[in-house]
Amino acid sequence: MRAIRFSTYGDSSVLQLADAPQPVAGPGQALVRVAASTFNFVDAAVRAGFLREAFELELPHIPGIDVSGTVEAVGPDVDQTLIGTAVIAFLPMNADGSAAEYVVVPAGLLVPAPANVPLPEAAALPSSGLTAREALVEHAELTAGQRILINGAGGAVGGFAVQLAKSLGATVIATAGPRSTEAVRAAGADEILDYTVTQLADAVTEPVDVVLNLVRNSPEDVAGLLDLLTPDGVFVSTTTPAPEDDKHRHRSVFVRNDPAKLAELVRQVEAGELTLDVSARYDLAELAEVHALGEAGKFRGKVLVTV
Repeated sequence: MRAIRFSTYGDSSVLQLADAPQPVAGPGQALVRVAASTFNFVDAAVRAGFLREAFELELPHIPGIDVSGTVEAVGPDVDQTLIGTAVIAFLPMNADGSAAEYVVVPAGLLVPAPANVPLPEAAALPSSGLTAREALVEHAELTAGQRILINGAGGAVGGFAVQLAKSLGATVIATAGPRSTEAVRAAGADEILDYTVTQLADAVTEPVDVVLNLVRNSPEDVAGLLDLLTPDGVFVSTTTPAPEDDKHRHRSVFVRNDPAKLAELVRQVEAGELTLDVSARYDLAELAEVHALGEAGKFRGKVLVTV
């Protein structure tokens, strides 16, 4: 089968198109014919070796943590009726991933793909949707009537976060650059601040209950975000953690794989409560270019890698 692999850690050039052995579904697994994978910043961090202590890999390794596709076969003790079904999943980071024509997936992680979107596009949902949901529901405990600042709303997680915050009844203030403004507005943000020309300290005149930080920033920038919170506000970050202080609650997001919650996100997509923002599509053979562009900050929204 065609696959993208890396045999050594390094920059995007270590990603090579290869003819790899097609995997076989073992006990508790399903073999999925891949429709699409995605690009995530964590894919680049794993490839570069920054996370080798957290995720021990057997090289060569096939990247890709999101998948949409069709179940081709199942291993022992797995429901045979899964064969032929369209599915999505958030894949384990320490196993071969979805940048290939086929991938084996623990059957318990598979969730039926949303029926109202093309199957390749459904790959945009798992990791980013789960991250946004965990940040808002579990860590921020966001409720109706609260005000939230989403810093970095133009990214894949940010787009889902805006939509989910609105569905929870919050007022959403979002930061976004010019290329993301229309997408963030379409997601439902009540107010959009262009971070390229606006100082948040001047623009956010009323304290917010939650800051969701989705961008890497300096300790000084984080301190400025904390100053925007109400006294009992909460700072939630997928990137730079907040320094400890006695004024606010701090939460760091390390997204967990939860198929039941992914299934709830699928329900919201099918109900029209959540839309997928796919900003670019590339072929599997172009994955090295995708990593280079992604690391250079050239993307907004979710980038699909179709197989």
